[in-house]
Amino acid sequence: MKQSLQSILVIRRDNIGDLVCTTPVVAALRQRFPKAWIGALVNDYTRTVLDGNPDLDEVFSYQKAKHRTDRTVFRIYWQRLRMLLDLRGKRIDCIVLASPGYQASAERLARFIKARQVVGFDTGTGIANLSVPLNTGVPMHQVENAFRVLGPLGIDGPPPPLKLVPDARKVTACKAMLSDQPGPVVGVHISARESDRRWPDTNFTELIARLIDDHRASVVLTWAPGARDRRDFPGDDDSAKQLAQSKPGGRLLAIPTSGLSDLIASLAVCDYVICSDGGPVHLAAALGKPVVCFFGSERPELWHPWGVPYRLLQPASRNVADITVEEALRAFSELAVEA
Repeated sequence: MKQSLQSILVIRRDNIGDLVCTTPVVAALRQRFPKAWIGALVNDYTRTVLDGNPDLDEVFSYQKAKHRTDRTVFRIYWQRLRMLLDLRGKRIDCIVLASPGYQASAERLARFIKARQVVGFDTGTGIANLSVPLNTGVPMHQVENAFRVLGPLGIDGPPPPLKLVPDARKVTACKAMLSDQPGPVVGVHISARESDRRWPDTNFTELIARLIDDHRASVVLTWAPGARDRRDFPGDDDSAKQLAQSKPGGRLLAIPTSGLSDLIASLAVCDYVICSDGGPVHLAAALGKPVVCFFGSERPELWHPWGVPYRLLQPASRNVADITVEEALRAFSELAVEA
């Protein structure tokens, strides 16, 4: 069966960082099965991560009901059913459940699609007839852990690099907005959903000023769009507006990112990225950018930037608000020398 796979569907329905960390799985499948049809099933919020990915033939996505905006719940579930019926009709050879943890929803999707084989982690449900142990007893980075799922297909060894393809037109537009002044371009992303990952705006104001004055940097400011009390994804429009006015002179460029592709393009034009733990950390790493990242309660050994130089700051309190501006600047200086 391993030699004759003609169609493979990878299911990963988690957040942005999780999907970025799964791109080595897709790349390895393409290398192992170069002639197979390979698709991915993800949620709408993250599908941009896979735009332009040369290892995929097709991407299927659906909106989670809790993320609905202008669609009714009925319409969301109806569109999902039609998509699943389409996938079932493809008579897929193999589904890869790429999340290294129990996900009842992903398993329900796999059952409905009815592939000939299901590869996944052993969660005790029996849905994966080709399974690998859920836990190894040894802490592993998310990239390495997700990659273990390919063992039953004869794929092992170190994972290939993360893969992310920015929109070339949007990258060109971002470059055109940058000043021609010499010095590094530093991306500063201010948003974080969890409270233990939020760095104070006053710290960002001082950091940006010091990057410009001390390092002659041009700073690209990015943030999650919308108001702080937005129900689906809280935003930082107000904070970004104040920060954008804090340092006149042409070296601070605030780029609104109404969609994920805008954020990816904005990060792509940077030489370095500074941000809290979350999706932007992994987007930056997939773009090959050295990263200074602030960690709260998350475990660094599982989620640090993969495959790039980085400096990771995590205070004893496990609250990024306790990281000082001086610590952040020192980390950036060290990273700039290394990179």
